[in-house]
Amino acid sequence: MDEIKVFTGNAHPKLAQGIADYLSIPLGRCEVFEFTNENIFVRILDNVRQRDTFVIQPLSSPVNKSLVELLIMIDALKRASAERITAVIPYYGYGRTDKKDQPRVPITARLVADLLTVAGANRLLTVDLHAAQIQGFFNIPVDELTALYLLGQYFEEKDFNDLVVVATDIGISKRARDLAAKLNAPLAIVEKRRVGNVDQAETLNIIGEVKSRAALTVDDEIDTAGSLVGVVSALAERGVKEIYACCTHPVLTDSAVQRIASCPVKEVVVTDTIPVTGDKKLDKITVLPIAPLLGEAIHRIHTGQSIGAMFEQERRDD
Repeated sequence: MDEIKVFTGNAHPKLAQGIADYLSIPLGRCEVFEFTNENIFVRILDNVRQRDTFVIQPLSSPVNKSLVELLIMIDALKRASAERITAVIPYYGYGRTDKKDQPRVPITARLVADLLTVAGANRLLTVDLHAAQIQGFFNIPVDELTALYLLGQYFEEKDFNDLVVVATDIGISKRARDLAAKLNAPLAIVEKRRVGNVDQAETLNIIGEVKSRAALTVDDEIDTAGSLVGVVSALAERGVKEIYACCTHPVLTDSAVQRIASCPVKEVVVTDTIPVTGDKKLDKITVLPIAPLLGEAIHRIHTGQSIGAMFEQERRDD
């Protein structure tokens, strides 16, 4: 692994350190800071000429600063003659703007893909994109990992015998179905409609039998937790005996933590694709480490091994 270098911006250095520890290499040295005029400065302190380089940077809060840091780091590595630059973006910000669903709106997920490619990224490694079509926005190889098996393993150990997996909307139903199959549980789907451009959704109906069962809701991310609270309330009204929730990306903006604390959900299980620190910490919120998954993927990319093979054993077990 002498030819590999892993660097990080300021978005999630703890995750980057965990990945470096998994790979048994030191974290790459660099300076990434903001001048008083808000211009971002990057200096790579290690020799990266002809090296395989990876930049760890989720597009988490502050999203735009995290994005620009990543773009400048990629440019710095390109100008330092790195052999290959892989942007490791555990959480792909702007992923929800993936199509024109209204007149005269942008497809920002595509714009971000173009920016990364123009900056000099040769490859993208990410986890659970909001929409699978985002892979097609890139003209470079994209490896999309899933935290599905990590979350599934956690709930397998709880050994439910009356569990129902609940997809929080139609869009997440395929992933929810896969998780339901892993847990040998039936699937229910929440039918809902989003209201305008604000983070509000109206829960309309629950398709499937949930009464007197333990329910596990599945989503790719929890943002304001408004949708989660609505789903939990709808499940409670339909006689669910206890409710758990899981997602890959704990965005947790606005009053999300307070909403989770006050609603009857028993436990919310997330991964640390985004830092869960400070006031985001809550006894109800369990954080599973994603560093081993990303570290193994980076090792396989560097050594030319299959990424898909990481999940084949899980599929066979299912």
